[in-house]
Amino acid sequence: MPRKILLFASQVYSLTILRPLQSAALERGDEVAWYYYHPSACAPYRREGERLLESVDEVSTFNADAVMVASNVVPDFFPGIKVQLFHGFDALKRPARRGFQRVRGFFDLYCTHGPAVTEVFQQLAEKHRHFAVVETGWCKLDPLFRGETEPPAAPDGRPTVLITSTFTPSLSLAVPLHDAIRELAASGRWRVLVTMHAKMAPETVARYRKLQNENLTFVETDDIVPLLQDADVMVSDTSSVIFEFLLLGKPVVTFRNRRPGPWLYDIDDPGQLEPAIQHVLDNPDDFMAEIEKLGEELHPCRDGRSSERVLQAVDRFIDERWGDNLRRKPLNLVRRLKMRRQLHYPLGKGILS
Repeated sequence: MPRKILLFASQVYSLTILRPLQSAALERGDEVAWYYYHPSACAPYRREGERLLESVDEVSTFNADAVMVASNVVPDFFPGIKVQLFHGFDALKRPARRGFQRVRGFFDLYCTHGPAVTEVFQQLAEKHRHFAVVETGWCKLDPLFRGETEPPAAPDGRPTVLITSTFTPSLSLAVPLHDAIRELAASGRWRVLVTMHAKMAPETVARYRKLQNENLTFVETDDIVPLLQDADVMVSDTSSVIFEFLLLGKPVVTFRNRRPGPWLYDIDDPGQLEPAIQHVLDNPDDFMAEIEKLGEELHPCRDGRSSERVLQAVDRFIDERWGDNLRRKPLNLVRRLKMRRQLHYPLGKGILS
């Protein structure tokens, strides 16, 4: 039976995660609509033909069977089961109880990437008993594994270096590596692509825009997948996008990573940047076995069909009435009231249900 699917996007990065799911849902005959929690961030990247619901009343009328979410929260008063798809891999930016593994009490179903995440959330499900867990793979990677996207520009023979950064100041490479990245581009040996997290400080973004020349391009995009395909090596910090790149079997140089492992080449001095890039390109076999081992834990599904598995998990949750065996979710009173105020929904309506 066709479903009604609501795609709940809070930031630009949500769009890339949810669009493969949109394609899979439409292909099987589902009805799909979007809701932008932060319209100013997402609206500039809306694509032709995407149906957008612009008010809570429109969401209520649409009456979704499932709300697909790639962020930490979702309005509890939206119709449909709430499905957590995650906005990235666990980069260990924060302690587990405050970060990736924090259970916020908004979701009925968690669709996990691979064994490393599935095991943790199955344990949490047994503890809390108000949500279910199914390992599906991550929707965002479907185009990557299917080879459906195109690199942004034709290579010119030089190695391509992709530089990404998280927005958290204490973890970001953007400020401490600025001068080293400028020198990297000035050398002319590399084709440098720079992209920043959507929440990066505007003044930092402005500094990198000024670095653009024939060797360095600053890329603002809602879809980083083509950049991952284009690059030969990534330079990053503790950003979760590292793991997306590693799943392609390509080397990563990190700056003061909080989770340095044998699959990364980590540096702590800006002066080490260019030698480190050259080292990982000259010695890829040093990392390949560890990268493959990591990939099996993070995301063993490489068929590009994770979106289909997510939809199948939703079907099972609804058709087999999994919710009947789940406990009531935590009240989350403060967050629920805040979302009602933000979206102009009656404060007391359904707050105790």
